[in-house]
Amino acid sequence: MSILTGAEIVRRRDLGELTIAPFVPEHISSNSYDLTLGPTLLRYTGDVLDPYRQNPTEELRIPPEGVVLSADRVYLGASVERIGSDQLTPIVKARSGTARLGLYVHMTADLIDIGSLGHTTFQLHAVQPVRVYAGMVLAQVTFWEPVGQIVLYDGKYQNSCGPQASRSWCDAPVEVSA
Repeated sequence: MSILTGAEIVRRRDLGELTIAPFVPEHISSNSYDLTLGPTLLRYTGDVLDPYRQNPTEELRIPPEGVVLSADRVYLGASVERIGSDQLTPIVKARSGTARLGLYVHMTADLIDIGSLGHTTFQLHAVQPVRVYAGMVLAQVTFWEPVGQIVLYDGKYQNSCGPQASRSWCDAPVEVSA
């Protein structure tokens, strides 16, 4: 696989091969596009998270003075931008300035499936308390050329709008033999 340069991201967007909306030309860098944090966060309310159950959440609106994320919680935010492609593989990472504050933006799920389209859910975890603001440049997306036959994503997070809580409870448990 090879990564697209910033100029190539713009060209492919203009050709309709990838979606970034809204698109702000100043958010293009040498080989990525900067993503901004939307106006709400989700926070799980339970003390123990269970992948086989729907976990309750509460929605937090981010006020103008921001929200301080505590180090003992996972928060879910979403990009303002809708992103996706039927031909390229988007990968989302924290911007280096965000990472240097000890804020994990995509703890482990940085790969966006080919064919997925929607707001990217950020899995936010702070090493120490850190303040975040709606509209802040938080992450970056790169686009990669895949090798091989493309199978488009048609999963449970397709066309997501805003932060999405885990839906792993929708997956059938795997039988394990002793």
